[in-house]
Amino acid sequence: MFLKVEDVIKVMETMAPPSLAVGYDNVGLMVGDRNAEVNKILVALDVTFEIIEEAIEKGCNLIVTHHPLLFLKPKTITTDTLLGRKIIKLIENKISVYSSHTNLDAVNEGLNHIATELLGYENFRVLEVNKTFDNNNNGVGRIVKANSPISLLELCNKVKEKYNAPFVRFVGNPNKEINTIAIVNGSGEDYFDLVRKSGCDCIITGDTRYHHVSDMREEDIAIIDAGHFVTEWPPMKVVGKKLNNILKDMGHNHRVIISTNSFDPYNLV
Repeated sequence: MFLKVEDVIKVMETMAPPSLAVGYDNVGLMVGDRNAEVNKILVALDVTFEIIEEAIEKGCNLIVTHHPLLFLKPKTITTDTLLGRKIIKLIENKISVYSSHTNLDAVNEGLNHIATELLGYENFRVLEVNKTFDNNNNGVGRIVKANSPISLLELCNKVKEKYNAPFVRFVGNPNKEINTIAIVNGSGEDYFDLVRKSGCDCIITGDTRYHHVSDMREEDIAIIDAGHFVTEWPPMKVVGKKLNNILKDMGHNHRVIISTNSFDPYNLV
């Protein structure tokens, strides 16, 4: 059955409506032809050269990512820049790229939602509600009540296990009792003040910086920084599986491949 790039876009935008994206974001079809026939789809976090090569090797002519390749509009597209070289390689190989970013973070059952479920929490509310659809189900972050009090150290170990993280950084007394938890996948530092006002004991996120973290420590709010990649790639893989199941129901089998070349750019010594 013929599957077009536009058909996949419709599925993704039903799953995560672009109207949920924040104003500065760039979501949607980044590169390619809406009317092109899709052979296979590669799901990844970013468009790196490793991902482009993987797509070529595995016969994928559509890449679906979380992070947009074109976050800022380029002034030129030439081989003088990394971005230009990527775009040229994609076009030369007739590979389209679609990105679902902050809309996928915010939507009910999106990345924030999945990141929370991966930790075993089922009952939660939205940290910062997006009123686009006049309900309280969409928005950035999730707040959960622990079924029973858990120590900060125990919660750190839970995050490591469930997100398959090599390590986490944490702020606070390891014996601190945690009852209310905020979870913001990716970069959650901008929501520290809202986390504090919401009465949370701890936030699980990534990309935290020294001075902001120091202030939170003095406010006696614990932080578990598992890293940007670790808090987003496991949920994104779940999105890839959902996309695959939807396409199967539409009669398109063996279309979606979860990348094996998406990895954290950081190394540890």
